[in-house]
Amino acid sequence: MAKCDSEYAGYGTSPDLEVGYGARPALYPGIYADENELRWGLIRKVYNILSIQVLLTAAVSAFVVFTPAALSFFAVHPWILFFASITPLILMCPLYYYRQQHPVNLVLLGLFTATISLSVGISCALTNGYIVLEALLLTAGVVLALTAYTLYAARKGHDFSFLGPILFTTLTIILLFGLIQVFFPLGPVSQMIYSGLTALLFSAYIVYDTDNLIKRYSYDEYIWASVALYLDILNLFLSLLQILRGMRDN
Repeated sequence: MAKCDSEYAGYGTSPDLEVGYGARPALYPGIYADENELRWGLIRKVYNILSIQVLLTAAVSAFVVFTPAALSFFAVHPWILFFASITPLILMCPLYYYRQQHPVNLVLLGLFTATISLSVGISCALTNGYIVLEALLLTAGVVLALTAYTLYAARKGHDFSFLGPILFTTLTIILLFGLIQVFFPLGPVSQMIYSGLTALLFSAYIVYDTDNLIKRYSYDEYIWASVALYLDILNLFLSLLQILRGMRDN
């Protein structure tokens, strides 16, 4: 991940860790007033973009769920759904390359979010509505709790950068195991365990990426920070959806 620019570190007065800076509390010990304001601005921008991504995903998913013609269309033309499934993976490369170039980064982000939302919509359409609502509420609760915890922990001086190598290794194992499932499918209980481990992984990623947003992302990497948190939340939701669906089936 990109490290925080240090060009603002020497500006402003010495930090007041108890009362913060004006209306905004200090994000972490040792941060200067000017940098604290810039960091809060970055956080606000990222969560505004993230909110739009989540709303777009909800809108596309609702359209797929409540429009029978859409499901019929995808059933008749499955290649379109396959294309929509792999497009986000393809877009990740140019999205990372142009992450700091406006407005190309916003266009790519919109395409990325719209195409991945189709897959989410299909998953929701094939699941009982009550289960989708339960997964949505659980995801919202977990995200809010973990975000609040990370902000509090950062202010107390805790750092979660050490999680990076651990999470990356775990993610690699999860992805390889998921690839094996394509050829050797798991049973329902094993699938629930796999989904539970995936939910724990992306819960940890929410803490890690939020900590990066607070301390390490540079001020013009708001797009990539939004993508990271969006994928964390989305994968957490899909994992919880799979767990609840398995519990209902059993």
